Amino acid sequence: MGGVNPYIQQPDVKMPTQKYQVTFLPMNVTIEVDPAKFPYEHNGLPGSLLDIALGNGIEIDHACGGVCACSTCHVLIRQGINSINEATEEEEDQLEEAPGLRPTSRLACQSVPDGTAHVVVEIPQWNRNLVQEGH
Repeated sequence: MGGVNPYIQQPDVKMPTQKYQVTFLPMNVTIEVDPAKFPYEHNGLPGSLLDIALGNGIEIDHACGGVCACSTCHVLIRQGINSINEATEEEEDQLEEAPGLRPTSRLACQSVPDGTAHVVVEIPQWNRNLVQEGH
């Protein structure tokens, strides 16, 4: 499951046209993002922080499949927030349910960097699923 929710207003997104970097904390992993490879995993909006993370082996919980119907992919933007599309009212409504809400809180599934700045994203401790089931 993933992609877009047809029942909500879709964010106004400016897609990147050049490569840029996203660093995920606390693991301190920097990914070079190539917009020509979107979507990576089909979770969240194409080019979203969730799509980038999952497509590069970084786990972020996303109970709704990345369609802005929960708050489990809540992240904190530490740098580059001005290069990310503005939150919609629907995203803000979901964020109200997230623990540890901050002024830089966003849903990873709805946050699409435009490629004009290096973005640093913190995955809060409560969102790090360290247990993986075996195959």
